[in-house]
Amino acid sequence: MPAPAQDPPAEAQALEQVLRGEIPLTTAIGLRVESYDGSELVLYAPEEPNRNHKRTAFGGSLYSLAVLAGWGMLWLKLREAGEHGHIVVQTSHADYREPVAGDLRARVEEEDLGNLDKFLDTYRRRGRARIRVEVGIDGKGGRAMDFHGRYVVHR
Repeated sequence: MPAPAQDPPAEAQALEQVLRGEIPLTTAIGLRVESYDGSELVLYAPEEPNRNHKRTAFGGSLYSLAVLAGWGMLWLKLREAGEHGHIVVQTSHADYREPVAGDLRARVEEEDLGNLDKFLDTYRRRGRARIRVEVGIDGKGGRAMDFHGRYVVHR
């Protein structure tokens, strides 16, 4: 598939700027915020800089894209709640189900977050909170990778 043609909304553009400014790897993998509609975030990375010797996606690129999608969704949700903080992945697990050929897209929906209201309440009270995030990357035959991460946010 070709690269995204439309400019994402302002929130997505702000996220892309933060990712590119604070995480240099995003530039190397060609990351773009393809879309964000308030409930679903899609990150895009082109095939070429992310392929392996088998001409499919490099596992590290898939993992990085998934971690960044979870990070990005939390950044957006904190911003929407009028909060900010330092976001780090604490623990994670990835299941690689099939090779991915072509461009990469990681998807995370608000419903893929743990209890967001409880997370925000804890963060506001304690200045630190944890939340589980699930991210998916699809391939030609369906879900190619499932990522499960626990992120910590602190002031």
